[in-house]
Amino acid sequence: MPRDLTPSTIENTFVLKALTERIRLDSRSFNQLRDLDISFSSTDYGVVDVKLGRTRVIARISAEITQPYADRPYDGLFIISTEISPMAAPTFEAGRKSEDELVISRIIEKSIRRSGALDTEALCIISGEKCWAVRADVHFLDHDGGLMDAACIAVSAGLLHFRRPDITIVGVGSRREVIVHPITERVPVPLAVLHVPICVTFSFFDVRKASAAIAGLPGKDNMKEADDDDVEEENDSSTAVLVDATLQEELLRHGFMSVTANTNREICQIQKGGDMPVEVGKLLSCSEAAIMVAEKVTKLIKKRLKEDEARRNVGNLLVEARAENDR
Repeated sequence: MPRDLTPSTIENTFVLKALTERIRLDSRSFNQLRDLDISFSSTDYGVVDVKLGRTRVIARISAEITQPYADRPYDGLFIISTEISPMAAPTFEAGRKSEDELVISRIIEKSIRRSGALDTEALCIISGEKCWAVRADVHFLDHDGGLMDAACIAVSAGLLHFRRPDITIVGVGSRREVIVHPITERVPVPLAVLHVPICVTFSFFDVRKASAAIAGLPGKDNMKEADDDDVEEENDSSTAVLVDATLQEELLRHGFMSVTANTNREICQIQKGGDMPVEVGKLLSCSEAAIMVAEKVTKLIKKRLKEDEARRNVGNLLVEARAENDR
């Protein structure tokens, strides 16, 4: 049986008390991300290792030729598969998806596949007969909060890094055949990625509720009970909003909202969870903050891609196998 990650009463009190004083345990500000590290495989295309703090996610992109769906003969296939094993956290069970894992899978599905990040029409080879089926396998290795954000970054970076083999269609009519060229023979082809969606999760804490819970604990009679006026004086709002919460903060939060944005300042999806209402002003400010984070993370992904390309192209004559002239 999986073991629930329930924080102790002392940890609960300490974290909530720190949040009422606008302090996080890792000394970050409320809108600051943890250290983000993105690395690519030195041998295979589309293998990405993302570390967000102590959270670690690996994504692997692969492609194979298959038959398209009958109702969409001009589109290829794009499938996202997630796997969370007990190695990531004892709260997960092998072979059985928990409620949290289902929520993570759905948010990743909406953030990347349903937002049209990958142009599936470019995956078509022969209409109604053959197409490319791109598959993204996401493996969660360490869980310290922010699984959705790390997985979305890993899949987006993997799609940009992946290269499929080049193909040639020979024959006419029903005798057409598809020849797949190995990467040692022809330069592999990148995928048609239309935009880079980045998921940002905001955790909400009710400061009034947290202050009342702290003041009502046994042994805290000498602590002044925080009323609504005191809370409003110490905080700009009765709601504390945290970006990129750790696992301990996720277990204590009263609600969360996942916002996926891109560098085009487009909101791809919004997922609200928990029983805590969110004001319109908070929703707009979180959306604006998600766009800023998406721009920062996308810039880091492109920087790592350039570094990986420069490392791979050292002494590679295939990159010069092009027909256009330098202008």
